[in-house]
This record gives sequence, C-alpha cells and structure tokens, in this order.
Amino acid sequence: MATATLLGSSFAIPAAARRASSSASTSLGFATSQLAGLSLSAGAATPTAVAFLPKRQQLQPLSRVSLPFPLAVASLPNGPSGRVCPFTGKKTNRANKVSFSNHKTKKQQFVNLQYKKLWWEAGKRFVKLRLSTKALKTIEKHGLDAVARKAGIDLNKK
Repeated sequence: MATATLLGSSFAIPAAARRASSSASTSLGFATSQLAGLSLSAGAATPTAVAFLPKRQQLQPLSRVSLPFPLAVASLPNGPSGRVCPFTGKKTNRANKVSFSNHKTKKQQFVNLQYKKLWWEAGKRFVKLRLSTKALKTIEKHGLDAVARKAGIDLNKK
C-alpha cells in the first residue's frame, strides 16, 4: 500500500485504486496523479514538500455604492422608467386585461409620448423634446416657458 501526505496527514491508498488511477492517467497521456494536491510516496509517510494549493478568492458582497445605476431606479417595480413625460410626470400604468371568463392578466398602458420640435421664444431657437400629448396641449394653452418652469426643466440643456 502506498501513502499520500497532505499537510502532514497521511492516507493509505489501496493497490487496486493505485493501479486504476495510474492506468487511467497513462491511457489519457497525463503524468499527474488523479488525487490533485496530494504528493504520493511509496515509503514511509514523511512531511516533505507539499504541493502549494492556491486559496480560492473570497467573494465580496456588492455594496450599494458600487451599483452602476442609482438605487432608486433599481428598486422600481417596472425597472428603469424610460417612458415618463418630463412635463406632466405621467408614466406607465399597470392594468388588468379582463377576458369574458373574468380571467385577469396584467398589461401595461403606456404614455403617448411624441418627439416634437417646439419654438422656444425666450431662447430664440427650436427645442427638441419628448413629451406626452397631454403636455403638448398644456404647452399650447400656457406656453413652453411657464410649463417648463413649473416642471423644473432647464430648456438651455435641450
């Protein structure tokens, strides 16, 4: 019987297992032991040089600071809110689609958002905006400056 040493501990390996592992490794062309990290010796168990086993890197928990997006966006039930009117604050509504048998399935009712180029009188230029049709009617009634000021939107950046 041969013995295997691992960090000072010795284990006995039966001859049948030793023959099976050596024949399997030579038939595959590998000259290494099937017992990874163990040094095999035919003599007495001596604590000789043991193969260095690298430690597995510890997984670090994600901190909230390292998220690539704001935490408020990550915690929304509908995901990142892309279909929101900046002027009115209208956003996607979750509703039930009700069949004849009264079976309810969830559906989303999206805001009617449109890309519009509007003339901005104070800036003397056109501003391209993505806004809802409700906001468009409100802008026609009250003016672009008043609606943007109330919504807190800086039109210089648009």
